[in-house]
Amino acid sequence: MSAQMICRNASLGYEDGIVAENLDFTINKGDYLCILGENGSGKSTLIKAILGLKQQISGEIEWCGDVKKNEVGYLPQQTVVQKDFPASVREIVRSGCLAKCGLRPFYSKEEKELAENTMKQLEIDKLAKRCYRELSGGQQQRVLLARALCATRKMLLLDEPVTGLDPKAQLELYKLIAKLNREGITIIMVSHDIFSAVKYASHILHIGGKKQLFFGKTQDYAKSSTGKLFIGTEMIENE
Repeated sequence: MSAQMICRNASLGYEDGIVAENLDFTINKGDYLCILGENGSGKSTLIKAILGLKQQISGEIEWCGDVKKNEVGYLPQQTVVQKDFPASVREIVRSGCLAKCGLRPFYSKEEKELAENTMKQLEIDKLAKRCYRELSGGQQQRVLLARALCATRKMLLLDEPVTGLDPKAQLELYKLIAKLNREGITIIMVSHDIFSAVKYASHILHIGGKKQLFFGKTQDYAKSSTGKLFIGTEMIENE
């Protein structure tokens, strides 16, 4: 497996203190990494560091292989304002190509085709002319996922993507993300849903307080002291 990102002994925080330290993990091409941890454990700060929006206090985050930090498709948590955005589905999906446009004030034929093909791939092409704010929560997340895919086909960073969705929409989105991963896209997902993480992810990074509690393959997490503490022993015994 070829590494795409290596985090070495990184400490993260702000002027008033460190929120996570001694983080060590590697993301390889095709991995599905789920980042777990309670509120305040440093997950959001780690996302900012991965995206290059915040410098780590110490250690390093190195991009390698075929991915650069500006080639990560990002699906952030939705705000109320974003959910009410007055644009068409097609406009939002195409906006994922803006970084490729550079100074051009228009989309190229190839970029328009990429947006159309991505909408078909995520089964939202029939919604192309619909206003984004009129869609259901599950449909909105598919639109934002399509936008992220227009930015890159290498790595997606998803921040709590199923928050606020009903159980059916959650399951559909999880299955869609797993399908994209099987097609070769590396997935990094921040989640509070430990059971779904164990079901879908190939690797788990669990951070708590200032500590890295676990990093490794999902099956090893389920058998680790950290995994047993957070998911219990029932799931392990039934595997």
